[in-house]
Amino acid sequence: MRRVVFNQKGGVGKSTITCNLAAISAARGRRTLVVDLDPQANASRYLLGAALDEQKKTLAHFFDDILSYKMFADKPGAYVVPTPFANLGVLPSDPRLEDLQIKLESRYKMYKLREALDSFKDIDEIFIDTPPALNFYTRSALIAADTCLIPFDCDDFSRRALYTLMDSVREIQADHNRDLRVEGIVVNQYQARANLPTRLIGELRAEGLPVLEAFLSASIKIRESHLQALPMIHLDPRHKLSREFEALYTLLTG
Repeated sequence: MRRVVFNQKGGVGKSTITCNLAAISAARGRRTLVVDLDPQANASRYLLGAALDEQKKTLAHFFDDILSYKMFADKPGAYVVPTPFANLGVLPSDPRLEDLQIKLESRYKMYKLREALDSFKDIDEIFIDTPPALNFYTRSALIAADTCLIPFDCDDFSRRALYTLMDSVREIQADHNRDLRVEGIVVNQYQARANLPTRLIGELRAEGLPVLEAFLSASIKIRESHLQALPMIHLDPRHKLSREFEALYTLLTG
């Protein structure tokens, strides 16, 4: 199963959701891979901490090899970096992805990520983190994925962006990946006592949008999780937010 976590709006929790779901998958014994396509490398930093700075092979090197048509280029598995967590690896990002984007797009390499992920026969679950834009990398991810998760942080700006996002996904489905399925909208930073989130969620559901039942609460604890490079189930498995991530994972996987 390949899931892409995608929203064209920044600051909605894509990297946090990607890494915490992947950590739960790995903790449950499933061989799991995170693919970090965001040049900011937040997901890579979250899972690797300071070790990210020591990496000699990143996704930028992978795409470099594609552009240079290296005859003896390494297989995609050679770019996977083990994390400190059992069963969990990451294809780490690199700021150079930003510079490579124009070259990759001009040479129409959008299917190369799907080809690479097809080679991971021994991986049970793949989670793909994306930049906050509909660009070469997000299109590549949507082409490569089975399903799409959409983080939503309960404000009017996010709601307006949601309609454009759904149109973008439909375009990818029509032109590149007919099997792509929107798995659901993940409500993030949820505040149960506030009126606005309840109203917005009700309106989205009334419009037929697939809002998932498992909500993720707002919590300062997630900042500590980022700082220590420990997904919530490793930082504090009994915390409310850890349980919410587990409920979301269970909802997705049945």
